[in-house]
Amino acid sequence: MSTPFIVSDAVAEALAAHSPVVALESTIISHGLPRPRNHEAAKEFEQILRDVGVTPATIAVLDGIPRIGLDAEGVRRIAEEDLAKASVRDLPVLAAAGASGATTVAATAHLASLAGVRVFATGGLGGVHRGASTTFDESADLSTLALTPVTVVSAGVKSVLDIAATLERLETLSVPVVGYRTTTFPSFWLRESAYTIDWSVESAAQVAAIMRSQDELGHGQGIVVANPIPLDQQWDPAEHDRVLIEALAAADEAGMHGKAVTPFLLGYIVKASNGRSLEVNLDLARNNVRLAAEIAVEWSALNADN
Repeated sequence: MSTPFIVSDAVAEALAAHSPVVALESTIISHGLPRPRNHEAAKEFEQILRDVGVTPATIAVLDGIPRIGLDAEGVRRIAEEDLAKASVRDLPVLAAAGASGATTVAATAHLASLAGVRVFATGGLGGVHRGASTTFDESADLSTLALTPVTVVSAGVKSVLDIAATLERLETLSVPVVGYRTTTFPSFWLRESAYTIDWSVESAAQVAAIMRSQDELGHGQGIVVANPIPLDQQWDPAEHDRVLIEALAAADEAGMHGKAVTPFLLGYIVKASNGRSLEVNLDLARNNVRLAAEIAVEWSALNADN
């Protein structure tokens, strides 16, 4: 049988040596950022990790093969080619068709776990959509984390989602949520939402200790580390609230529903904010990559003698 996925030499060597590795998703590059800014961002995220001795494992499906760790050509492809948006359920279809796809949080976490990568940095976690009580629209990110022992560093979830329902769903799925130096769940572009979280940590070492305890207790879920954007980098709350209300109204007027809603809202928000939301998106992603690197270093130190 052919290999179902390929781990790059750099990632394989780092994992074998118990050196720190951080997974990075490809959907943020292919679908979340405009060209050519997305290629610059992809290279920057990887370089942030390399600068502190952490091996980046950007994940995507290329020509039907899931790849954990991309070379320069692979990074170029996810930035410049029109790729399908691939969640977990899409992986076998892409593999059978020999097609390419950019992996979502769910698919990235799933593939990272298969390869043994335990820390993953993203921008925002997917969640329960507004109106989900009638549409049943909920991101596969949540159900995947209920089955996947990967620690995901995110700036909460986007405020276009139902944050309260998302936190309730994570609780139901027994996915631990810890705030990094906060007890307030962040809402992506803003440091805070109206919702608190039960647990917070002050250091990356504490996150690694939770990961170790989770393994020892046989807890197979992932962990969400909610990492708020620094205050001086967040979007102006008043402008955020105004643009969000406009975007939601525009989506209703346009009759958007299902998968089309979130891309419509995010596209509207970028235009209505004159690109400000995009700059905040990049800042928080960088911030999450840096924290994920710290956690990966601490996790590596815990496992160095194993």
